Amino acid sequence: MKQYLHRIADSILNRKLEGKGAVLIEGPKWCGKTTTAEQLAKSILYMDDPEKKDQNITMSQLNPKRLLSGLTPRLIDEWQLAPKLWDAIRYEVDHRGELGQFILTGSAIPADTREITHSGTGRFTWLTMRPMSLYESGDSTGDVSLKSLFDGNTEIDGVSHINLERLAFLTCRGGWPQSVPMREEIALEQAFDYYDAVVHSDINRADNVQKNPERVRLLMRSYARHQGGQAPNTVIAQDMAANEERGADPETVASYINALKKIFVVEDMPAWNPNIRSKTAIRSSDTRYYIDSSIAAAALGIGPNDLMGDLKTFGFLFETLCVRDLRVFADALNGNVYHYRDRDGQEVDAVIHLRNGSYGLVEIKLGGDKLIEEGAKSLKAMAAKVDTDKMKTPSFSMVLTGTGDYAYRRPDGVYVVPVGCLKD
Repeated sequence: MKQYLHRIADSILNRKLEGKGAVLIEGPKWCGKTTTAEQLAKSILYMDDPEKKDQNITMSQLNPKRLLSGLTPRLIDEWQLAPKLWDAIRYEVDHRGELGQFILTGSAIPADTREITHSGTGRFTWLTMRPMSLYESGDSTGDVSLKSLFDGNTEIDGVSHINLERLAFLTCRGGWPQSVPMREEIALEQAFDYYDAVVHSDINRADNVQKNPERVRLLMRSYARHQGGQAPNTVIAQDMAANEERGADPETVASYINALKKIFVVEDMPAWNPNIRSKTAIRSSDTRYYIDSSIAAAALGIGPNDLMGDLKTFGFLFETLCVRDLRVFADALNGNVYHYRDRDGQEVDAVIHLRNGSYGLVEIKLGGDKLIEEGAKSLKAMAAKVDTDKMKTPSFSMVLTGTGDYAYRRPDGVYVVPVGCLKD
C-alpha cells in the first residue's frame, strides 16, 4: 500500500467539516482530491466507476437519496457527473440537521448547471486543492513559516537543499502526488501525459464542446509564454495566428481559456487594490498563470536542461511554481494571493492578504545578488506607497528565491527566503 503524503488541505478539510453540512473539494485532475477526501470519509460513492457510472447517473435522476445513504462523512467522488445530486445533498443536509455529512470532489465545474436550483448557501463550503507545494512533496525543509512571519516573528533561520539543477527538475516535474516518488525520467513524463489528456479530451469536458486539439496546443503554448504577464486575449490570438493559417479570434481564445479554468488547469491571479498615498491608477487585469509550472513546461515542450540553458524562461516558470506554493500556504492561513501593478511601473509579484487585514509583500527572483537587490528595492518602494492611516503596514516584505542555501533578514528588514525552506 502506498504511503499517504500529508497535505495542507487535510487540516482545512477537517475544519470545514466542523462548520458545514457538506464540503466541495475542487481542483485539477490528479492533484490528490479523492485521496485526501478518502482519509476522512466513512463511506464512498465513486460516480465515475466504469462498471457503475451509467447506473449511478440513472439513479441520480430517479432516486438520488439512495446514492446518499451511508456512513458519514460520505464521499461523492466526481459529483459533477450528476448535477442533480447538488440539490439532493442540500436537502439531506437541511433535514438531517447535522454537520460534516458529505464531501464532494470534482475536477470540473458541471458543463450544464440548469439542473441545480439552489446555490447551497449555508449548507456547502468550498475547498480548492492544487498540486503539491514543495513542502508537501518533501522538497522544502519548511524551516521558515509564513504564519510565524504574520505572527510578528522577526528572526528566521532556514536552510535549503535545492540547487539550480534540482530546481529546474522540480519546476518541470510539478507537484503531482503520483510523480513525487518516481525516478526522475519517469516523473518528468507525467506532466506531458497530463498535458496531452487536457489537449485531447479534458478540455472538452468543460462545456461539452469538441475542440480542435492543434488549436488547443497553440493556445496552451501561447499561454505558457505569457506566464506572470497580463497579455489580453487579443495578444494571445495574434500569437496563435502566427503559427496557424486560419488564426483564432479573441472570442475563441476567451472560450478556450474559460474551459481551461473550468477544469482548473488555469488559475489567473487577481489584482490587489490597496489604499495608497498617490493617485496612481492601479492596473486591474488578472495575471496569467497555470495552476502548476509543469503544465507550462509541457506546453512549451521543454525540460530541465532547456531551463538551464534559458534562464529567462526558467524565471517565468519558477514564478509559477512559487505562486502555486504561496496559494497553498495562503489557504491554510485564510488568505488569498494577489498581484500589484500600477501605471507608474511599481509592481509586486505576490501579495498574501489575510482575512484579518494583515498582508505580506513578496517579490519572486530566481536568484543572484543583483536580482535580490532589485526585489528588495521594489518591496521598499511599494511599502512606502501604502497609506498606513487607512490600512495596516505590511507584516513582512520578502524576496522569495530559487537559489541560495540560507534564509536571512537583511539589515533593512527585508527577508530573503529560498523557496526550498518555506512552509505555511
